[in-house]
Amino acid sequence: MDLKIRVIPFLLLTIISTLTSCQAQSSKKIGGACEGCEAIYEYENKILSPIDTLPEFQQNEPKLKITGTVFKKDGITPAENVIIYIYHTNRQGIYETKGNETGWAKRHGFIRGWVKTGKDGQYTFYTFKPAPYSDSSEPAHIHITIKESDKNEYYLDEYLFDDDPLVTQSIRNRSKNRGGSGIVNPQVENNILTIKRNIILGKNIPNYE
Repeated sequence: MDLKIRVIPFLLLTIISTLTSCQAQSSKKIGGACEGCEAIYEYENKILSPIDTLPEFQQNEPKLKITGTVFKKDGITPAENVIIYIYHTNRQGIYETKGNETGWAKRHGFIRGWVKTGKDGQYTFYTFKPAPYSDSSEPAHIHITIKESDKNEYYLDEYLFDDDPLVTQSIRNRSKNRGGSGIVNPQVENNILTIKRNIILGKNIPNYE
């Protein structure tokens, strides 16, 4: 067999193998497995802004303001056009539904919201403090998912309340500080319990580049 005939298939196989390898590397899911993170796309036709008020805000106490700045990986530059999705239980520790939910709302309930950061990277949610699960198996917490414009969605460490007795040392130890620590210490500002949490994109997030 002619040497050229033998070399060409070998080169083709090498190129295909290289391309396949590159595609596999580039398709690695940032943040790893994330059940329910697809819910970040369920805002439908809502026009997102840096501020959102979750359902039942007016009807529940204590009212809660969650605010902060989203920074790029350098921890300095504000990050624009980042979508943040949060959801949590009601005051009875239940992910409350109305019965007509579709998609992930069947599990997350209707107490949820979305914002999209502006040029200053700031975000704010108005909601109320959730309760622990009714069986006390989990402390009060608020789930959070992030979507950058050029990356897949991924979750961050949930918001936990530092003074919650259910936030044990074991829970603190297993926190990964994804995006920064999620253990918060709300303070009363302007008559509302206020959480200030800045987020650093990519911090402690697997496969982040």
